[in-house]
Amino acid sequence: MTIIKCFRNECIENEILMTIRAGKKIKTEVSLQDPIGVDREGNEISLIDILGTEPDEVLNEVELKMQIKKLYQKMSSVLKKRELMVLELRYGICNGGSKTQREIAKMLGISRSYVSRIEKRAIKKLYKAFDYKE
Repeated sequence: MTIIKCFRNECIENEILMTIRAGKKIKTEVSLQDPIGVDREGNEISLIDILGTEPDEVLNEVELKMQIKKLYQKMSSVLKKRELMVLELRYGICNGGSKTQREIAKMLGISRSYVSRIEKRAIKKLYKAFDYKE
């Protein structure tokens, strides 16, 4: 009898764990203000409380990362391959080291002024893609 009881309890515990894990997979967004537990005094603790920085700094960092992600998405969807390459090299987007127009021109076998035109055209396309008014 005891073995069967333990086996049933384990099944129930496993079922509960599976349900909790399934719920986590469905939930894709987490707010920094969502409660994640309680402290010793019984006060609710949120994720932003334990990050160790000022709330505004955390929110600014998250916002910046979201804007960068949006920029990369726009770049790959709006720009032609050569325009994307010029911006990546010019501003050090991929490897962190920015290159001069002269260096890029030498790499691509084109003139420096042509690199400048490609760069300006690409920036203008991105500007329009973000729906800014000229």
